[in-house]
Amino acid sequence: MKKVYSLIVFFVLLTFAASAQPRAVGLRVGNYGVDVSYENFAGEQDFLEFELGLDNVFNSNAFHFDGVYNFMIARPDWSAYGQWGVYAGPGASVAVWETSQDESVVYAGLLGNVGIEYIFDIPLQISLSLRPRMMFGDGKIRRNGLFSLGLGVRYMF
Repeated sequence: MKKVYSLIVFFVLLTFAASAQPRAVGLRVGNYGVDVSYENFAGEQDFLEFELGLDNVFNSNAFHFDGVYNFMIARPDWSAYGQWGVYAGPGASVAVWETSQDESVVYAGLLGNVGIEYIFDIPLQISLSLRPRMMFGDGKIRRNGLFSLGLGVRYMF
């Protein structure tokens, strides 16, 4: 279990150091837990999103690492201040759940992401996203994250 934690932390830190593109860091809070979120723009509008989170915060029995490539679909001009964005994209996820017998089970899966964001005139971004996921592992399919709705708040730098 410690090796999995170390590996995830290593990849998150490597992602932070890998690019000089505009980026954002913050939290995504949803109906399945809390994530530390990092975004790195890939080109003018598309962006990579990485999240490390706890799936069940109160029981603290699972964590996951998500990576998503988001395509900016539209930048509607809905307000005179700030900037709106509508995005969607595919991704992958790795998760570790603790079973009732105190064993850890590793799941891997695919996910999608559909969201809307607002970037203020100050370096602050808020977003609302739907992230369905299908996880495979231990001869089982986990569908409990199929309708993961989350609110993100990030500082842009």
